Amino acid sequence: MRGNFQPVSHQTCTVSMTAWLPEGLIQHFHEPDLHLNNSHGFSSIVSWPDFLSGGLSTAVGYPLDTVKVRIQTERHYNGIWHCIQETYRTEKVWGFYKGVSASVLTVSVISSVSFGTYKNFLCTICKLRYGAADAKPSKVDVSLAGGAAGAVRVVLMTPSEVAKVRMQTQRNPHPSVASPQPVSKPKYRGSLHCLKVIAKEEGFGGLYKGCSALLCRDCSSSAIYFLTYSALCDWLTPAGKNKPGFLVVLLSGGFAGVLAWGLATPMDVIKSRMQTDESDQHKYKGLVHCARESVRKEGAKVLFKGLGLNCIRAFPVNMVVFVTYEAVLRFTDHYTNKK
Repeated sequence: MRGNFQPVSHQTCTVSMTAWLPEGLIQHFHEPDLHLNNSHGFSSIVSWPDFLSGGLSTAVGYPLDTVKVRIQTERHYNGIWHCIQETYRTEKVWGFYKGVSASVLTVSVISSVSFGTYKNFLCTICKLRYGAADAKPSKVDVSLAGGAAGAVRVVLMTPSEVAKVRMQTQRNPHPSVASPQPVSKPKYRGSLHCLKVIAKEEGFGGLYKGCSALLCRDCSSSAIYFLTYSALCDWLTPAGKNKPGFLVVLLSGGFAGVLAWGLATPMDVIKSRMQTDESDQHKYKGLVHCARESVRKEGAKVLFKGLGLNCIRAFPVNMVVFVTYEAVLRFTDHYTNKK
């Protein structure tokens, strides 16, 4: 046992979260075995299960994320399969994992912080509205807490997101690939070096490029995700049971993720394009200008580039997170009981 605490019911504000995000901010929202750190509903910000599951989910979904970013920011790909073929032909397997180490570490930390932020926001809302932190939240409360957690994530993750996108779109042919021209030295030698170069060439503002689009993407989609997830769990859970089962969590998380990504993709495209706009390019003056220019040159369909990849990735990534989260919780219980 982790102490004399009360188990979490999906009917209270003390549930945990499963974020819809691909870049890895995916945690669980209705874990049957989760316990709180205190009896007042509020919990600590850092959670080891969320730290590990967030990082693992990022690693699992990273290759598809790289393909998605390249499709969104470059026009010479004919489709998903063409992008995969070209990336492997010129850069081999490593081409799909550029910047993955720093991204996994960053997402792990932010996932854990985001998890605690969501729970505490929801408990605070319940306390203000109903007088008790463990009161049953409404769907609006869940959406507001999800949106607030999304805003906190944006502040923490934007610099690492900029570095990730720059690394993913940087061309660095594999040594085994013959090239008629001499291969130039890559501008960015790694994620940390990328951040250093951006700060030097573009200033502090360069580290927060695309922040406005990321804020719109994460706040709205997190709110939609939590609302959809909560509604599906309530709908699919049989009467008389106060916790959703394993399959219900997987299905609810998967479908909620697909819906959230469908609505988030336009802002995701704009975010990626703004973040790849380096100091010597200055193609975009801001969010609205980027959207207007992209649609003018490529049509409205450009706003949905990568939609299929985002939706396809939602189910397997959520499965990985759920299994990892439960495994860590059970291991912790077993280790604690032996002590």
